[in-house]
Amino acid sequence: MADRFRVTLAQLNPVVGDLTGNAGQAHDAWKQGRAAGADLVALPEMFITGYNAQDLVMKPAFHAAAIQEVRALAVACAEGPALAIGGPWVEGTELFNAYFILKGGRIASTVTKHHLPNETVFDEMRIFDVGALGGPYAVGNVRIGSPICEDAWHEDVAETLAETGAEFLLVPNGSPYYRNKFETRLNHMVARVIETGLPLIYLNMVGGQDDQVFDGGTFALNPGGELALQMPLFEESVTHVDLERGDAGWRIVPGVEHAHPDPYEQDYRVMVIALRDYMAKSGFKKVLLGLSGGVDSAIVAAIAVDALGADNVRCVMLPSEFTSDESLADAEAVARALGCRYDHVPISEGRAAITRTLAPLFEGLQPDLTEENIQSRLRGLLLMAMSNKFGEMLLTTGNKSEVAVGYATIYGDMAGGYNPIKDLYKTRVFETCRWRNAHHRPWMKGPAGEVIRPNIIDKPPTAELREDQKDSDSLPDYPELDALLRILVDEDGSIEDCVAAGFDRATAKKVENLIYISEYKRFQSAPGVRLTKGAFWLDRRYPIVNRWRDPG
Repeated sequence: MADRFRVTLAQLNPVVGDLTGNAGQAHDAWKQGRAAGADLVALPEMFITGYNAQDLVMKPAFHAAAIQEVRALAVACAEGPALAIGGPWVEGTELFNAYFILKGGRIASTVTKHHLPNETVFDEMRIFDVGALGGPYAVGNVRIGSPICEDAWHEDVAETLAETGAEFLLVPNGSPYYRNKFETRLNHMVARVIETGLPLIYLNMVGGQDDQVFDGGTFALNPGGELALQMPLFEESVTHVDLERGDAGWRIVPGVEHAHPDPYEQDYRVMVIALRDYMAKSGFKKVLLGLSGGVDSAIVAAIAVDALGADNVRCVMLPSEFTSDESLADAEAVARALGCRYDHVPISEGRAAITRTLAPLFEGLQPDLTEENIQSRLRGLLLMAMSNKFGEMLLTTGNKSEVAVGYATIYGDMAGGYNPIKDLYKTRVFETCRWRNAHHRPWMKGPAGEVIRPNIIDKPPTAELREDQKDSDSLPDYPELDALLRILVDEDGSIEDCVAAGFDRATAKKVENLIYISEYKRFQSAPGVRLTKGAFWLDRRYPIVNRWRDPG
C-alpha cells in the first residue's frame, strides 16, 4: 500500500454562473497537481457554479449545464490525478449539493451534503435536498471522507466516515467571512479531529460574491488537533500537501503556516476585495462617489482606490451654501492624497430652480426636512447622471449606524450600486481611517501614508444640510448609538438588555423605533459587504410593515 499521498489544494476564486471559466480554473489547478505528482487535486464546495449561487442553482437548465461541465472536465482530466470538485447533482426529482471525484474520464464517486445550513446568509434547505450519510471514496488505495462544509460542523458525518474506513478527512467549503470566524472554524475542526482520530484538511475558497467574501485560510490538522499548515487568508493559492502513513496511520507533513493579520486589516481587506470582485464580476471598471469632506466618503474613496487604482476612481464634491470651507478643503485633500480625479459641481443653481418649481405647491408652508432632502436628492441625481454618462458605478457611503436608523436620504445619498462600508459602524469607521493612515500593504493600489487627514476624523460629524447642523442633533452620540445598535441589531437584544447595560430606557426605545421604521429604506438600499453576523440583508430579515415594539 502507498505510504505517501499528495493532495493539491486549490484555494481559488470562482465566478457565479461562469461554468466554463470555473471549469478552466479547475483544469489549470489539476495540471499543476499533475506536474507536482499529486494523487488528488481538490477544489472547494460548489466550485463549478460559483458560490453562493442561491436560487440560480434550482433552475433546471443551469444545474443541467453545470453537471455537463463536470462530465466534460472529467474527460479533460482523464490521464493523471483524481480531481475533486463541488457542484449540483440530480437524482430523480432531488437536487443535491454534491462533491464529485473525477477519475478515468468519468464521475467515479459522488458525495452529497447531509446537513444543509439554513441560517444567516444560507438558505440551502430551500434549494437542496438532504443527502444521505455515506462512506468514504477511494483514490488509489486510500479511503477519503469528505464532509461538505456544514457537514463538518456536526459530529455525525465525520464519525460515520471514520467508522466506515476513512483514513483522512478532506472538507470542501464555501465559508464566507465574518469577523473572528476563523477561530470558530478551527474549533469545530479540532473537535472533528479529536473525535475521529483522523487528519483533516479544511479547504476554503476565496473572493467576493455580492455581499459575501470568502476568505480562504485553508488549513490542515493532524490527530490531536495540531496545526500542520495554514494557507494565506484572502489570496488565491495552489498548495501541495503530503500525507505519510506510519504505524499510527496517516499524518500530514507540516507545511508553511501563514500568519493572519489583525481584525482591522482583515475587515479592510474584505471591503477592498468585495468592491474589486463586485466590479470585475459585474463588468464595471470605474467608480465615482460624492466626496463630502466627511469621514465616511473619505474611507470609501480610500477603499475604492486601494481596490481599483486611482485612475479608476472619480470623487465629486457637490457643495451647497451650507457646505463649509473646511469641508471643501478636506474633500480636496483626500482626493489629492489618493491621486484620483476630483470634480467640483456646485448644486446651488439647481437647488434654486427646484425651489422655484415647487414654490406654488409649498406656498404658506414652512421649510423643513423636505428642503434639506432636496439637496441630497439633487446630489443623487447629478451623480447618477455622471454614472450614466461616464459608465462609472456610483458608490454609496452610508455607514452601518446610519443604515440602521435611517439617517440617510432615500433616492439621495442612498443612490448607487454598492456600499463598501454598509456593515461598518461609525465608531469603527473612525478607527479604520486611522488604521489605513498608519498601514500600507502590497495588495493596496493606493498610496502609502496619511490619505485621510486627522481633521476629517476628529471633527464633529455633520450632513451640512442646514446651518450649523450636527449628527448629534438628531441621534445619540455615536459611541452610545453604536453600543445600543450592537445590542439591538447584532445581538438581537431587548430594551431590557439595553437598560441592563446601563443605557437610558427612553433612548433605547427611540433607537429601536428608528431601526424598525427604516426597514423600507434598507429594502431599497445598495448591497454592501458583510463583515459581521449581524449584517443588513440576508443576516437580518424583518418585515417592512411592522407595528410591534418591545414593551420593555
